[in-house]
Amino acid sequence: MKVALGQFAVDRDWEVNLTTCLDLMVRAQKGGADLLVLPEGILARDIADPDLVLKAAQPLDGPFVSRLLAASAGTNLTTMMSIHTPTGDGRAFNVLIAIRNSEIIAQYRKLHLYDAFAMQESKNVSPGHDVPPLVEVAGMKVGMMTCYDVRFPELARRLALDGAQVLVLPAAWVKGPLKEMHWDVLVTARALENTCYLVAVGECGERSIGNSMVVDPLGVAIARAAEAPALIFVELDAERVAHARRVLPVLDNRCFATPQLFTK
Repeated sequence: MKVALGQFAVDRDWEVNLTTCLDLMVRAQKGGADLLVLPEGILARDIADPDLVLKAAQPLDGPFVSRLLAASAGTNLTTMMSIHTPTGDGRAFNVLIAIRNSEIIAQYRKLHLYDAFAMQESKNVSPGHDVPPLVEVAGMKVGMMTCYDVRFPELARRLALDGAQVLVLPAAWVKGPLKEMHWDVLVTARALENTCYLVAVGECGERSIGNSMVVDPLGVAIARAAEAPALIFVELDAERVAHARRVLPVLDNRCFATPQLFTK
């Protein structure tokens, strides 16, 4: 599977972000990608207005997603991204969607909301209540996660046990002391402990670190962006996953049951 990582700084204007996404889709297609992964919350962002994610939220049949679906018509490129959608009661969901050939083929409402490091995502966003689905891309099974989810090993393990060979993680990893180190450690750990690829794509700009990366099933970082906008390509190999699971059979050797969601 050939994956493209589309790292960019999210603007406060959704139409500007739409233009960026459409351009990345075209470039990913020209580069032969099977999967394009974009950052978290790409409808709108403003470092001075944290409530913008709620004010700018659009339904999945709104103009932003509708334009992306139209642009995906007649192609085999799968594109994954996170946007905020209205809940209907004055709040929003943080929804990771996968689109292909004019359809939303999968969606996942973020489970773990970023109420940490003096941030409070739950002020405007409601959590999801379902384990993410797997999506098949170019013969490989892909599990869906979003940003803060990477700090919770149960979700990645559940997806790996469900059959995921690749984990995708759109993010807007906020800058701060030691935060880049946390990103590297967590992305690497989730890949290595589950012997799967992890494709982590971060927003860049004033607020977020960028640093998109791909870690392979034995914990090797095989692609990485810096702090600026970038589109990078990397090949993922199902045999590399199979090899890792033969020499490091942690999924078979575990002593704990498959993680399950609980109701808070």
